[in-house]
Amino acid sequence: MDKNYLIVDLGTGNTRVGLVSSSGEILCIKSFENNYYRDYEYEDAQYFIPTDWSKQILNYIKEIINEFPEIKISAITSVGARQSIVLYNKLGEAFYGLPNIDNRGEAWVSDVGNSVDVYKKSGRWLTCDFPAAKLLGLKKKHIDIYNEIFKFTSLSEWIGEIFTGKICIEPSQACETQLFDIDNLDWSSVLCDYFGVDKNILPDIKSAGEIIGNISSKLCQALGIDEDCVFIVGGADTQVAVKGIEIKEGEVAIVSGTTSPVVAISNDRIYDKEERCWTDSNLKGENYQIETNPGVTGLNYQRLKNLLCQDVSYEEIDKELFNKDNYKCISILSTLFFDEAKSIKTGGFIMRPPFDGNIDKYDFMWSVAADIACSTYLQYCNLNDLIVNSNDYILGCGGGLQSEFVSQMIANLTNKKLYVRKGSSQASLNGGIKICNEYFKINNGDIDKGCIIYYPSKNHFIKKYYNQWFETRKNIN
Repeated sequence: MDKNYLIVDLGTGNTRVGLVSSSGEILCIKSFENNYYRDYEYEDAQYFIPTDWSKQILNYIKEIINEFPEIKISAITSVGARQSIVLYNKLGEAFYGLPNIDNRGEAWVSDVGNSVDVYKKSGRWLTCDFPAAKLLGLKKKHIDIYNEIFKFTSLSEWIGEIFTGKICIEPSQACETQLFDIDNLDWSSVLCDYFGVDKNILPDIKSAGEIIGNISSKLCQALGIDEDCVFIVGGADTQVAVKGIEIKEGEVAIVSGTTSPVVAISNDRIYDKEERCWTDSNLKGENYQIETNPGVTGLNYQRLKNLLCQDVSYEEIDKELFNKDNYKCISILSTLFFDEAKSIKTGGFIMRPPFDGNIDKYDFMWSVAADIACSTYLQYCNLNDLIVNSNDYILGCGGGLQSEFVSQMIANLTNKKLYVRKGSSQASLNGGIKICNEYFKINNGDIDKGCIIYYPSKNHFIKKYYNQWFETRKNIN
């Protein structure tokens, strides 16, 4: 008999609550757009109010339970965007949130020094992207807020605290703070000293698949959940997503969403003296996830669709893009020179002057889709320099690869078959199901239903476009 789980999936742009079964069926999803606030004390800083999000999450859970009164919830788990943290005060209140898109530490991160040692211990280069630098920036301008911090944790484990009152963090999220030694799988006193972080504010480490505890009696009564329901530790969205597609060592996967990390799983620790990759702790810290990343990609496509094609479905846009037999502009909108550990400062749409009177909205959509494919391919090449993909295929998952056009362009550029499992746009939910199933010792085999295969076409003009895209991107920066 199937068990049923609630999975809270907190992305950068949206938060979702999913009701799922142990057999892999997604019974219901409710979502809302995340609300961020600008902090004008910095050049580029944003924050969120945790209680605003938690109220909506709990409201959705109550609605789902009311809509499915016959379904018993056996467990709740959560998946969260990386590089985001929630701050707690001494009263145990989650009072402030620093998202991954917050760059408040940018002006001071270069003062930290010891960048080689930071990369060796944390597996990621010294940058304002990670919570260590966010906390540094917070201390510089908001010492009052900083001094309130009693503990912090990641987005996914924040949900665990809401339901159990216990604060912990999974290794896949701990490594994203840049305060975690990925070889020793513990907080690093050395890294904390570099950033001036008191180790007392760091949470305990708990692995994916372990239970934090039972859901609090108060929430069980408020939401209509049985008191034997447990909360199971989930983890970082990328690592949970590739678990959802059952990646194996020696395979390469593209996880296409707000960003498009290109990853491989390795049992061996990889250290690159040229610092061209991130080495992440995988779930439970059992092995490593080697990653290259073009930065923001899918978010650009979503925003342009909302601007130009709000009433057009993604499927209709795909058809229009496949009909294009040439390109009229070049899009430079991804955000990272990843192998150089630099942000892209200048981008936009590049075209020959004067403005082409025949250009249409789908030409712009085409160029942004091509930017996703080209920037992802570039990071695939960078990863392949470190871990050679000897397979004739790449795995793919995430909402961005729901676009047949983007998927086909990636296959053409890499000259590899691209396997996109059906339902893998919900890879984080599928990964959450597998984590819960492992706890309950349920073995349903592969819960994904078949696979879409994109075969490379050698005659597509995306390869010509890539060369021009690459040179344009380099020259304008």
